[in-house]
Amino acid sequence: MSPRSSGAIALSGSEAAAVEGVTPEGVAPEGVTPEGEAERVRAFWERLGLPGIVDVHTHFMPERVLEKVWGYFDSAGPLTRLEWPITYRHEESRRLELLREFGVTAFTAMLYPHKPGMAAWLNGWAVDFARRTPDCLHTATLFPEEGVEGYVREAVEAGARVFKAHVQVGAYDPGDPLLDPVWGLLAEAGIPVVMHCGSGPVPGKHTGPEPVGRVLARHPRLRIVVAHLGMPEYADFLDLAERYEEVRLDTTMAFTDFVERFTPFPRAELPRLAALGERVLLGTDFPNIPYPYVHQLQALERLELGDEWLRGVCYGNAARLFGLGEGIR
Repeated sequence: MSPRSSGAIALSGSEAAAVEGVTPEGVAPEGVTPEGEAERVRAFWERLGLPGIVDVHTHFMPERVLEKVWGYFDSAGPLTRLEWPITYRHEESRRLELLREFGVTAFTAMLYPHKPGMAAWLNGWAVDFARRTPDCLHTATLFPEEGVEGYVREAVEAGARVFKAHVQVGAYDPGDPLLDPVWGLLAEAGIPVVMHCGSGPVPGKHTGPEPVGRVLARHPRLRIVVAHLGMPEYADFLDLAERYEEVRLDTTMAFTDFVERFTPFPRAELPRLAALGERVLLGTDFPNIPYPYVHQLQALERLELGDEWLRGVCYGNAARLFGLGEGIR
């Protein structure tokens, strides 16, 4: 979710009253791992016959940047009147240790700029992080600015395997002419872009399906992974995924009790999500979530879309996308 916009998501009076001062059920005190959680996470994927799980939407970034993100959530975050404790407020080494204890065999370092001149610096940090963290998929980012094609090409040559684009935080049009050659470069290279382009939790000037649709019309082979299933424009982003075979969606925070309170996924759309099963990827937003990690997995399981669907979402689909080797019995 976004650490940027100062406005709050539009809740009705009754909705706001219902959630004011409420913390998610089962959340542990900040910085404290829920007891026995690693065992519950591992039991989830072991039951499915998986070698672990792949999480395509986790956040690692320079510590001073992450501290500012946490500070934003501390000050009410994008959902004013709703508490947002950071369940995994730990040092970087402990956060990495937790993912490994959970059996997350590959994850990302979703990082993003909010202004010009920041992306290249973040990419430099990401190169070092990837070198010292072999189970992290080398992640890079971008911003519509002079020189963007050059530093994106450098990131690709340095081994970047996934990019993060945050249309909401960056407040930019993904169809900006400065980005057009970048999308072409990434489409040709087959490198996925996890893009926060939905209008949740706070709509931006360039959020929603239309700006992304214009990019895809020009670059239909671009591998966009729509973050948060495109929340709240779920149906519209399902449309894009059905229209463009390289479009994928990540599950980040979707179907959790926390999100279902204010932007529930329309149950009539579940058959479409099931049909797109090979292009749905597990994402969680770890560590910036206000509930235990295992809850995201439980939220997906209770959809009752079947074990085969869960195996693809939690491991197989990302394994194929990133060439990790499936290893599913």
